[in-house]
Amino acid sequence: MRASELREYEDDQLLERLAEFKQELFNLRFQFATGQLESAGPMTGIKRDIARIHTVLREREIAAAEALARAEES
Repeated sequence: MRASELREYEDDQLLERLAEFKQELFNLRFQFATGQLESAGPMTGIKRDIARIHTVLREREIAAAEALARAEES
């Protein structure tokens, strides 16, 4: 999933997606450990999606803090 697609989601939707991806990563790790999954490739994609969600959430935090700082200066 691209970061531009993730930016269209609301914060609560992003947090739901984050929880889904973390659960999926847990399942993939379990499958990999038990030998059901031969390659770690799918885990890499999920880890990147998790990182993208964290990035978008952090961008929003920074933007909110900057807006608050500007409002306090006025």
